Amino acid sequence: MPFARLATATTPTCHIGLGLAAVGRPGYINLGRDQDLGENRSVEALRTRTHELLDAAYAQGVRYFDAARSYGRSEEFLADWLNARPDLDDIVVGSKWGYTYTAGWTADAETHEVKDHGLQTYERQRAETDALLGDRLDLYQIHSVTPDSPALTDRDLHARLAEAAAQGLTIGFSTSGPAQADAIRAALAVTVDGEPLFRTVQSTYNALETSAAPALAEAHDAGLTVIVKEGVANGRLADPYAPDALKAVAEETSLGCDAVALAVILCQPWAGVVLSGAATTVQLASNLHAAVVDLDEGQLERLAVLVEEPGAYWERRGQLPWH
Repeated sequence: MPFARLATATTPTCHIGLGLAAVGRPGYINLGRDQDLGENRSVEALRTRTHELLDAAYAQGVRYFDAARSYGRSEEFLADWLNARPDLDDIVVGSKWGYTYTAGWTADAETHEVKDHGLQTYERQRAETDALLGDRLDLYQIHSVTPDSPALTDRDLHARLAEAAAQGLTIGFSTSGPAQADAIRAALAVTVDGEPLFRTVQSTYNALETSAAPALAEAHDAGLTVIVKEGVANGRLADPYAPDALKAVAEETSLGCDAVALAVILCQPWAGVVLSGAATTVQLASNLHAAVVDLDEGQLERLAVLVEEPGAYWERRGQLPWH
């Protein structure tokens, strides 16, 4: 399958990918966004910024790029970049369906995205993604599956996803919310003609929110590639917002809090790809230093005290304003 190319990548940062949630649309919930993007958030300004990030990421060894239908114009920006570089055949591209972007390119919309995991939404968004990314798309994920998602029980949807898999597309899912572990285990049980449907899982895991770890280990053992998102907790684990314990360890390593936060994830044996959500090339370079951070047991123990109860973590995340 195309996504398996990541397992054989030889570049030093092959386990770090780039997610485009923060740069595909003018509004998002990351802290410090006003400083990152400034006032000019026109389509062309963010297209240019995205292309600069993609150039920098590729030059530094990143080979997985992650978009979504709900990330504004992220697929469009990525497609433009790929179309200008047709000879790059070592890139793996993932996107997601299940949310529709509704903000109309504003940062202060009342509703930024609408969730729907029905078959009709899949058909519509699959066609939209195909029109932009075509055969450059390697991985298509159901966006933010929760235990009550109809995507876990809709056999007609499963059949259509299996058809796409038979044509060479890797099918995966992402999770969100305090019951990520339950959603992962439910998804692992989904089969079509006796074969597992999903080959990848993308979940939130970071120094504050570790509850999905046992289920992610089970997914890894079942043969799925595990992709980790929100490794710096929407900026809560990056300077200047990081907690004191993280700042202290970062000072010991002479690297940024963000690099240390991502390094904690890279320590997990089940972590296949860890996403950077950088909005600037400076942030990206700092994120990529995670690959050389060597945390000892004492430092990991000191960081373990940062873990929050899942309900509290997701409640606070839900209160983050769209900037």
